[in-house]
Amino acid sequence: MKNRSSARARSVAVAGTVPVLALSALLVFAFATLLRAEEKIIRSHAFSELGLVKYGPDFAHFDYVNPDAPRGGELSYSAQGTFDSFNPYAKQGRAAARSSEHFEALMTPSYDEPETLYGLLAESLEYPESQEWVIFNIRPEARFSDGTQVTAEDVVFSHELLLDQGLRSYAEAVRKRIPKAEVLGPLRVKFYFAEDVSRRSLITQVASVPVMSKAWFMEDPKNRRLDEPRLDPGIGSGPYVLDSYDINRRVVYRRNPDYWGDHVNVNVGRNNYETIRIEYFSDSVAAMEAFKAGEFTFRAENNSKNWATAYNFPAIDKGWIIQEELIDGNVPSATGFVMNMTRPQFQDIRVREAVQLAFNFEWTNDSLQYGLFQQRHSFWEGTHLEAKGLPEGREREVLESLGDVLDPSILTSEPIRAHSSKPDRVTDRRNLRRAMKLLDEAGWLVGDDGMRRNDQGETLKIEFLSDSPTLDRILLPFVDNLKRMGLDATYNRIDSSQFTLRRRERDFDMIYSGYLTSLMPSTELRQLYGAEAAAYSVFNASGISGPDIEPLLDNIIAATDAEEMTANVRALDRVLRSKRFLVPIWYLGKFWVAYWDMYEHPEVLPPYALGTEDLWWINADKAAALKADGALR
Repeated sequence: MKNRSSARARSVAVAGTVPVLALSALLVFAFATLLRAEEKIIRSHAFSELGLVKYGPDFAHFDYVNPDAPRGGELSYSAQGTFDSFNPYAKQGRAAARSSEHFEALMTPSYDEPETLYGLLAESLEYPESQEWVIFNIRPEARFSDGTQVTAEDVVFSHELLLDQGLRSYAEAVRKRIPKAEVLGPLRVKFYFAEDVSRRSLITQVASVPVMSKAWFMEDPKNRRLDEPRLDPGIGSGPYVLDSYDINRRVVYRRNPDYWGDHVNVNVGRNNYETIRIEYFSDSVAAMEAFKAGEFTFRAENNSKNWATAYNFPAIDKGWIIQEELIDGNVPSATGFVMNMTRPQFQDIRVREAVQLAFNFEWTNDSLQYGLFQQRHSFWEGTHLEAKGLPEGREREVLESLGDVLDPSILTSEPIRAHSSKPDRVTDRRNLRRAMKLLDEAGWLVGDDGMRRNDQGETLKIEFLSDSPTLDRILLPFVDNLKRMGLDATYNRIDSSQFTLRRRERDFDMIYSGYLTSLMPSTELRQLYGAEAAAYSVFNASGISGPDIEPLLDNIIAATDAEEMTANVRALDRVLRSKRFLVPIWYLGKFWVAYWDMYEHPEVLPPYALGTEDLWWINADKAAALKADGALR
């Protein structure tokens, strides 16, 4: 009886605690709810990941524009290759130039701040300090080019369409981090962010989604798909609409006279041309001749030989054409000759270093490029994010935290730099001897026929793939140096459509390509270097990834202050350079432009954009004078 009484007493006691526990849980829940309710909600016209915003809510226009720029005339420039679609998001085909420009986003970047966005389709945004979600308030006046209103439904539809039919690398990265988009009202849309991910760049991500017309897609959902090429560009809200085209020859865009956003502060002084025409050419020689004849009137030069020697024709002598060098404040893209890391011949780092040593930058620059370029070493060349010297302070701590997956030499050595070569001849024998020793050590030995083979008798085969004739003179000497070392090296130039397909499918040994860089790197790094996207990301040409890379990506994306971000980016720079998957080449640090003397631009251009298409304008009097002189038709 005593035991029974005790048990009953215990059961009564436990039962009696249930309401107390429930009440406690309710109090905890209520307190948490109260805390969330009291969390500060930020309402703003702009957003910056580190909170640095230059322009206040009442700014009239960006500092770098000419608010009184005249409107009219035509911008015309060239493109090389072909096009067969006006859908820039298709997984097949080759989209025409500017085919994504008629889609606008909720916010737009400024050109004089590294990573700050200002309201475009959205007039404002709201988010808690924790950035668990964000709400955008769409401008009531925002309209698509067919006159229909841009709504929250269009925004959610566009977001989901990109996840369902867009690039896999994009969808996989975004779906896990942004699980839900919700229409709160006709002009009010909310994005929710996953609990277990960094808040870095999530707002930037959704603010930059191109907004498309839901009604247009739903009129014919079977044929109007985002993942298939089409010649109908669809309905956007941007300042220009497609006017005409001739496949593989010409595209013309015309400024929409009913464009809704002309008087929005972020657009004042911009979008000044009546038409924008792009002329297509099969090769750069034909394009240059067409420019000299006035068939198009603006040329952004990317060929050093042309810049140094080709601008000596009559139109230059008569002062009809202006050459100008303008400062480029962007981080130089990490371009070079990329090795496909899924190929077996590149699995040994000694082979990759040997391939690097066969390229002679100094001879190439002096003999082929007129000494106009600088050698690139870092993925963040010339910025505060570039790794230099021995790792110290927080950067060293970050590297040490990687443990056994880190190559220990990274802690005791300066970051890998591009090798130096003698400029007087293409073959630097010292570098080739060093390269051949590395190949011997890697088991690629020279046979009686002078070819290097492994223990299975396979030659060390490397095919360089390209679609650009301008690369011929750069790549052929490089290939010759590889052949001198006994490699089975070839150079194969193919047409642009084949090249696009093979690049997308990573069906190559080596190509000229690169990696986009930023002063505020964030989630895009997963598509560039992340392990999950390495197999399919079109932004990771080499397929590089690794356990020493992945934690650094996590740290950079999670960083909430500039010091932490900088330390981790420098650490990533060291690790990437140590892997030698890319032969670093050159960078310029300026824009080369040549144009018929009727274009004008703001006296002080912004540091992060040339702005030809949206900041420059046509001087009508100068254009008329050129025509009167018979220079232009």
